[in-house]
Amino acid sequence: MSTDFSTAGPLLEIRDLRVGFRVDKKKVLTAVDGASLTIYPGQTIAIVGESGSGKSTLAHAVIDLLPGSGHVMGGSILFQGAEITDRSRSQMLALRGSSIGLVPQDPMSNLNPLWKVGHQIKEALVANDVCSGDEADRRVVELLEEAGLPDAERRARQYPHEFSGGMRQRALIAMGLASRPQLLIADEPTSALDVTVQKQILDHLDSLTDSLGVAVMLITHDLGLAAERADHLVVMYRGKIVESGPALDILQNPQHPYTQRLVSKAPSIASQRLSSVQARAEVREQAVQTAAEIAEEVAQSAAALGAGEGDIIVAENLTKIFTLRGAKPWEKIDFAAVDDVSFRLRRGTTTAIVGESGSGKSTVARMVLDLLPPTSGTVRFDGVDVKTLSSRKQQLSLRRQMQPVFQNPYASLDPLYSIYQSIEEPLRTHDIGSKKEREAKVRDLLDKVSLPTTVMSRFPGELSGGQRQRVAIARALALDPEVVICDEAVSALDVLVQAQILELLNDLQAELGLSYLFITHDLAVVRQIADDVLVMQNGKVVEAASVAQVFDSPAEAYTQRLLDAIPGASIHLGA
Repeated sequence: MSTDFSTAGPLLEIRDLRVGFRVDKKKVLTAVDGASLTIYPGQTIAIVGESGSGKSTLAHAVIDLLPGSGHVMGGSILFQGAEITDRSRSQMLALRGSSIGLVPQDPMSNLNPLWKVGHQIKEALVANDVCSGDEADRRVVELLEEAGLPDAERRARQYPHEFSGGMRQRALIAMGLASRPQLLIADEPTSALDVTVQKQILDHLDSLTDSLGVAVMLITHDLGLAAERADHLVVMYRGKIVESGPALDILQNPQHPYTQRLVSKAPSIASQRLSSVQARAEVREQAVQTAAEIAEEVAQSAAALGAGEGDIIVAENLTKIFTLRGAKPWEKIDFAAVDDVSFRLRRGTTTAIVGESGSGKSTVARMVLDLLPPTSGTVRFDGVDVKTLSSRKQQLSLRRQMQPVFQNPYASLDPLYSIYQSIEEPLRTHDIGSKKEREAKVRDLLDKVSLPTTVMSRFPGELSGGQRQRVAIARALALDPEVVICDEAVSALDVLVQAQILELLNDLQAELGLSYLFITHDLAVVRQIADDVLVMQNGKVVEAASVAQVFDSPAEAYTQRLLDAIPGASIHLGA
């Protein structure tokens, strides 16, 4: 990251750029306000900030892909010294394909599901007059090989649904670099991927751009990733650039209060992970003490039923086998999604289950919630085997005591229900309290998750992602559960919102004596929230230990690989 780019002329210069979105005939919402930055050939610059900061809008203004009523209201964008804000649509199309490439954010939705992957890359080659016909077919295979896809000729004939998330992202990288652009805009290129796949993709992108001499504008909200991958860091807040400079300098000595908040809350930065341990341990100690007081009677009852002392959930030899279709219609293949998994959740503590996509962690959560029957093995809650709860009354009782918080706060709330209706629904379903009592309960729950009661009449579409996730947590707490199962509950959130939700979960655990089963692929988050860790790979538990043991002395190479893949894990900023 110490390369001196000043000897070359600027590739891209943005000066005092202002971008707005027209709300109505009279009102314009300013999304980018007076932004200026410079990118030199071969340089990687990262633009960081939370959702709504204007970072993606700035990037899309460069390539004339602003959505809806978005338009450049003022300022200048110079590419290779020439102004491009006044270019025609056809001129921008030519520039966008040949000189500026784009790797969009979501690999799951940015490939046409009806077209083969190779055809989509070929279309980019033909549209930008790179090559056509048989030459384009050969070039497609070369590009997929460059992007790290084995058996590229066969892969080119497949559809997007036959690719994993990482493979789709590699295909999008191949498409973005197809015309050998001088600038590549990578807009959150790995936000939907596991950390190990993310590292593979970014390593490969680095090697490709280095060998081709391509400049990169990396859009991200992950400071650790930005510091690890970029020469220069630009911090955006509410449409303005509030800090800009060498990445490591900014992380070691942030000047603006917003940057200081980002650095202090980033779970992927080594110093933050280390410094948070003592503070979280103190909160956890309080939580365990409070939990013991609140759950004393329940614990005595569980002990009488034979549960392990202090264990609220005991899973033994859980196995789940799915039958899949083989290559031929009559062939059946047994696939073990979960293979002989055992663990215990101690009362008032948090056990994290970590692993890559497909490791089986969410399947374990569904079996614990009794939403999916195990092929074999048992789950005991407070000493009672959940499989023996056959009556509807017994099953509803279990539902009251174990509640989930799902990954996507945008999808887990009914858009047609007000916030009040969403939180009150579990109370009505279980016939708890009068209408007046339920309203009082909803107000109390909103207070617990630090939301004003004024949001009760609003709808999910009127709230931010962090506010929605707080509502989802309030709904999960409505029935006074003993266990909350968080399935990737913070993975869809920006770093600052993520930190707020983690702090909230810790506070609620201390106050209410809750036990958490926390499903995640992010070990940086595990350090902040969990006491014990289960590491899963290919349906099996490969390591089970305390958080300190896993981070300080991992026993398995796979666990070490997960730790090494944390963005910014190698960056030390001091105590």
